[in-house]
Amino acid sequence: MSRRMLKHGLVPLVAIGLASSVMSTTTASAAGTPLTLAVFGDSPYGKSAYAPAGQSADISQFQKTPAFISTINSDPTISDAIHVGDIHSGKEFCTDAYDASIASVWRNFSRPLVYTPGDNEWADCHKASSLASPGQGGGFYDSSSGAINYIGTSGLSTDTADCVSYHCGNPLDNLAKVRQDFFAQPGHTLGSGTLKVVSQATAYDPSHPGDAQYVENVRWAQHDIVFVTINVPGGSNNDSDPWYKVPNATQAQTDERDNRTAADVRWLDAAFAEARAQHAKGVVITAQADMWDLDGKTKDRLTNYEPIISEVAARTTRFGRPVLMLNGDSHLYRSDNPLSPTATCTGETDPATGGSVCAHDPDNNAWNEHPYYDVPNFHRIVVHGSTTPLEWLKLTVDPNANHPVTDTAYGPFSWQRMPQPQL
Repeated sequence: MSRRMLKHGLVPLVAIGLASSVMSTTTASAAGTPLTLAVFGDSPYGKSAYAPAGQSADISQFQKTPAFISTINSDPTISDAIHVGDIHSGKEFCTDAYDASIASVWRNFSRPLVYTPGDNEWADCHKASSLASPGQGGGFYDSSSGAINYIGTSGLSTDTADCVSYHCGNPLDNLAKVRQDFFAQPGHTLGSGTLKVVSQATAYDPSHPGDAQYVENVRWAQHDIVFVTINVPGGSNNDSDPWYKVPNATQAQTDERDNRTAADVRWLDAAFAEARAQHAKGVVITAQADMWDLDGKTKDRLTNYEPIISEVAARTTRFGRPVLMLNGDSHLYRSDNPLSPTATCTGETDPATGGSVCAHDPDNNAWNEHPYYDVPNFHRIVVHGSTTPLEWLKLTVDPNANHPVTDTAYGPFSWQRMPQPQL
């Protein structure tokens, strides 16, 4: 999809086309009354033990997870929970056992849990830098031999049967494993209770039957709001880091990115078509990637998020009502509108710099990373994650409210950070 270059005059976008079909996902909820959700992500983070590197395990956040879940369960106002992706850190290996342990501990939720995958559990599983820096237990290209040195159980290895990570960190295989462990039943949420969601696996555009593989993409409607999740991994949309550090991205990697991005766009289109058909009061989009986060790199690293950002901007403009995006990935809490050149930003202090997270961007505005849009009816929250104390966001949706834009509210949405100092 080509960029909509609106640098001159910042003309609002006009969406083209409608979703081919709209399937209602309305739940049996008391429309007109507030709904409260718990949102969290990039958790639990830790480190895998790896003796050849002298690396000790850190499982402290995982051990705190049952108590963390209890803080959500004990809040009687919470109806649902959303995990915005990353179930482990970039220093933990991608293993079958670990994924199963997260699936198991999440059964402690007394409410329905909606989860969208993050980069660390699939797209980045290939990553490793050296024996001393084993990363996620994948491997790295050896230019002298043309082979991949994998992180093996006792050291570097070219034997794929000796890898510490699931299928040597192959991203496609690890995404398939995530789907098997967390999305085995399309339309069913995790945790407890019942939340009616529709999966792209069963409601795909019939013109694109390949979209049925994206079982992790779901949508639902509650309290006059349409919610939608899309699989968008952080870092670079699975493109700027060639798998295993080979000289150029493989065709498999490029096809994965292109096919998934196109499916994400079609799923967004279907969600907004439903929101218009139902005269919804707002839309909530959940994706793991902070698509505006430079992470110390140049803007070209973010280029492959542009098809999704442009579609969000176009559909939001056409919808004309409040749209809220939830993401994780960059770890520091932030409240802003990166689709507006004049919006303000507030966020927590970056421990690495001592300044606001907003200062990561020129003029304290993430709009500068994709400076093509002017969409005032959009807002974005980056959920705090990765560090202790563990924290969740309390998001309240009141279809009767019309809050002006502030640091903690917009339209029908208002939110509050919920750090857990004991954790």
